[in-house]
Amino acid sequence: METFIDVDELKVVGGATILDLANTQSGPPGGSPDVESLRDYGDLLRWGVRVGALDEREAMRLTRKAEREPVAARAAFARTLELRGDAYEVFAAIASGGRSPEPSLNRLKAAATEGLAHASLAGADGTVSIRWIATDDPDRAWWPVAYAGLEFLLHGQLDRVKGCGGCRYLFLDETKNRSRRWCSMDDCGTRQKVRTFVARRAARRAERATPAPGPEPASGA
Repeated sequence: METFIDVDELKVVGGATILDLANTQSGPPGGSPDVESLRDYGDLLRWGVRVGALDEREAMRLTRKAEREPVAARAAFARTLELRGDAYEVFAAIASGGRSPEPSLNRLKAAATEGLAHASLAGADGTVSIRWIATDDPDRAWWPVAYAGLEFLLHGQLDRVKGCGGCRYLFLDETKNRSRRWCSMDDCGTRQKVRTFVARRAARRAERATPAPGPEPASGA
């Protein structure tokens, strides 16, 4: 049975926007997802504001457009879920030391390229940055996420991308000694510590319950 965690309660622990998108769906490590946080386009907009892909004014403009054109909003939401699936496949493979599937890489690149067609370059103080064109196109919700994913893939610290030991979450390990094992010590880390403690206690009880071997019979008896 699928569990739902509201976007406002979701822990944003990926360290990169594209990883946080992948983490809107979770489950056991190495298993199928059974936890969901994106049910519809409205959830996507709230998540976008939370991670900085949208501001409140943009989200309100897109909300009004979605109310007028629900079919277009559903299509944009479906595209986002496809992007999420590709992002997970690409970065989960990197986290495990494997090779990212080429179809997923190509789709991620295509999504970022499509998004960039709706952006301009803005220069200030000797730097150049991306500026997203003001629009009420429902796909505006995922364009900056796709672009951020390609940027991270090309220029991010991919050798620090890891998978949580207690769930499907992906995260950027920014510790100096690269020792982070969990998406959050408050959640998966604590649960693992409890499981380890319970297992050790059970093992000690089993040892105490095992009867000591009796004396061997004397030879020649």
